[in-house]
Amino acid sequence: MDRYIGLDAHSSSCTLAVIGPSGRKLRSQVLETNARVLIDYIRTIPRNRHFCLEEGILSNWLYEVLTPHVQEMVVVSIRQSRGPKDDKRDAFALAEMLRVGAARSRVYKERGDFGALGELCKGHNVLVIDSTRAQNRIKSLFLSRGIPCSGSRIYSAGKHEEWIEKLPIKSQPLAETLYLEYDALEELHKRAKKAMLKEARKHLIYRILRTVPGIGEIRAAQLMAVVVTPYRFSNKRSFWAYSGLAIIMRSSSDWVRTQDGDWLRTNIGKTRGLNKNFNRSLKSIFKGAATTVTGQSRNGQLYQHYQQLLEGGTKPNLAKLTIARQIASIVLSIWRTKEVYDPKKLRRAK
Repeated sequence: MDRYIGLDAHSSSCTLAVIGPSGRKLRSQVLETNARVLIDYIRTIPRNRHFCLEEGILSNWLYEVLTPHVQEMVVVSIRQSRGPKDDKRDAFALAEMLRVGAARSRVYKERGDFGALGELCKGHNVLVIDSTRAQNRIKSLFLSRGIPCSGSRIYSAGKHEEWIEKLPIKSQPLAETLYLEYDALEELHKRAKKAMLKEARKHLIYRILRTVPGIGEIRAAQLMAVVVTPYRFSNKRSFWAYSGLAIIMRSSSDWVRTQDGDWLRTNIGKTRGLNKNFNRSLKSIFKGAATTVTGQSRNGQLYQHYQQLLEGGTKPNLAKLTIARQIASIVLSIWRTKEVYDPKKLRRAK
């Protein structure tokens, strides 16, 4: 008989709630946030076990350790909670949500063979962000003293002392500290990048993704870690939406009655924009790839299509969006077929 289990997880305690197929509340229990304790308790619940937990800092770990012991594992994203709230209520609400099929905002957690790559990509991204922040701190220090420092020369190795001497004596110790921080982060960044690419090269699909215009070695590795499998998406449009490239059209009061008494759809202006619920890493990858194709790659069918769009009166930002959608479609297609990119098979995104 089916059992629906909701879990409200915290750093020190977890509250589990169990509901039967009819919706009857069977039991609840507060447990230590410990993998062995949680597994032992779940094994006491009759099968089939349908498990639901909320997206959070512990969700990746819980998904990994508990999935082998349940027949269904669902992670949901709860945007807003209304009414009375406590751990027990939240756990029962998650179980009931799964029972009635109301768990719509599901979060994909499967990592498969790309688990190690995902962790390495996460470390690489963190170091890129930290390194950029260190650069901004250095540059802001010089700008605050009225010293011009455009470009990247200020970060060049071996030139630090030369730049530090331009500062007043009271600011030089801070500059030395910031440069030490930046040098350390750059070294860690190089090590993280090397480890990430070494792991990515173990997979055949990495070399296939590298053939797509605008997809370099780093973007290919990040794609693998985020997407995991192309079969998550039923078609290219669902992939566009996940990547933040889907266009949303909105209108209201669409119909008017004619003199004959029929209803006619009015030709009114519709607000439009890109969907706001998306994976930010994927959007950054495809926008960056489109920028590479349109700004650096001066030949190729994608660049030619971009120029045709501009000549036809399309705004540059919308033309670049079209190229980003094409690149996303190509990635999804060649990942499924395991074939390298062939410009002759290119189809324009619609």
